[in-house]
Amino acid sequence: MIIIDTALAQLEAANTPIRVAMIGAGFMGKAIALQICSFTPGMELVAISNRRLQKARLAYEDAGIADFQEVTTIEQLEENIRHKRYSVTNDPFLVCRAAGIDVVIEVTGAIEFGAEVTLAAIENSKHVVLMNAELDGTVGPILKKYAEEAGVVLTNSDGDQPGVTMNLYRFVKSMGLKPVLCGNMKGLHDPYRNPTTQEGFAMKWGQKPAMVSSFADGSKISFEQAIIANGTGMRVAKRGMIGPDAPGLQLKDAISMFPAEELLNGPGIVDYIVGAEPGPGVFVLATSDHPVQQHYLNLYKLGTGPFYLFYTPYHLCHLEVPNTVARAALFHDAALTPLDKPCVEVVAAAKTDLKAGSVIDGIGHYMTYGLCENIETSTAENLLPIGIAENCILRHDIPKDQVLTYDDVILPDGRLVDQLRREQVEYFNLKNSLVI
Repeated sequence: MIIIDTALAQLEAANTPIRVAMIGAGFMGKAIALQICSFTPGMELVAISNRRLQKARLAYEDAGIADFQEVTTIEQLEENIRHKRYSVTNDPFLVCRAAGIDVVIEVTGAIEFGAEVTLAAIENSKHVVLMNAELDGTVGPILKKYAEEAGVVLTNSDGDQPGVTMNLYRFVKSMGLKPVLCGNMKGLHDPYRNPTTQEGFAMKWGQKPAMVSSFADGSKISFEQAIIANGTGMRVAKRGMIGPDAPGLQLKDAISMFPAEELLNGPGIVDYIVGAEPGPGVFVLATSDHPVQQHYLNLYKLGTGPFYLFYTPYHLCHLEVPNTVARAALFHDAALTPLDKPCVEVVAAAKTDLKAGSVIDGIGHYMTYGLCENIETSTAENLLPIGIAENCILRHDIPKDQVLTYDDVILPDGRLVDQLRREQVEYFNLKNSLVI
């Protein structure tokens, strides 16, 4: 942040801002628009695309921008950018193709549509900031390869818990310590929550019930921890993670609920804890086998080891998104991006008894919840990623809590996400019967 604010101030002084477009103008998109337009020097939100154009207009208006124009062609959009005019459009591919845009922020939370616009932006040499852990956790590794070939950055965002965790991970690792657990703090986990149970909470905060439900049922945190695993090379200790309940316990005491042997051996794990205090936040456990470092860490009140706790007590979502934009555009640095092949993915489990012939609904809805699983197990058992499950047709009945496989469903025809999954399996040599 210290480097970023200086760099952005220099861009502001030179009148050469980073030019940003945003796809999606819902709950989070509106907040990002406010942050860029009102509080971020050296950066211009030159265009907003949304399926319902009125939401794009409202995002600008709420950010204090009244002078914007609807565009329907690439020529109109590029003319506006040249003359420093703001644009709204319901055609997301215009902002993906426009030469005058440096970075695209994808804020839809949709997987199929998100894949389409992300790939289009990459193919047109745009850096892409994803506020979409679901897409990243489903086909992020292959999209990263496309980004590398195009010479651009694909990154998840600062502010979201995965980005905050990765910043903490890098900080800890830069001091010579070995991170062994990347953890997330939750106040609630109930895999059977659905949009009906979460409607009141969603209404209070102006969010969609299904989105709120995806947090409550564990699907969202599964995606968040999966993309951290894919960015660090870590794994999960068990299907669904350990997720200990620690109501009222201080985090420094609650970390003893994680198995020490699992942490000290292997590449480390991603996990979460429910009810620990002070929450919310993210944490990293690290070790050091150097006796002098151990001495100083004890002096600095981090204890005698073997585990040292590092904690960030907040994640400020939209407030930190401009940092990610600047990191990508100015320093070619990703807040969080897959290292290589997937390490962990999120598989679908039945939220209730499911009937043959049913069409599976979306993440956070009524039929499925997500569980983290190591890629080796997921591949060996041909498990169905929850990011693929929506709109699949069930071949037979599935009992509550059973994990689905590709053999249990009929895939829809013609989806880009299925094509990308096949490419991901082939590129990383993952033995999945879907493509054999």
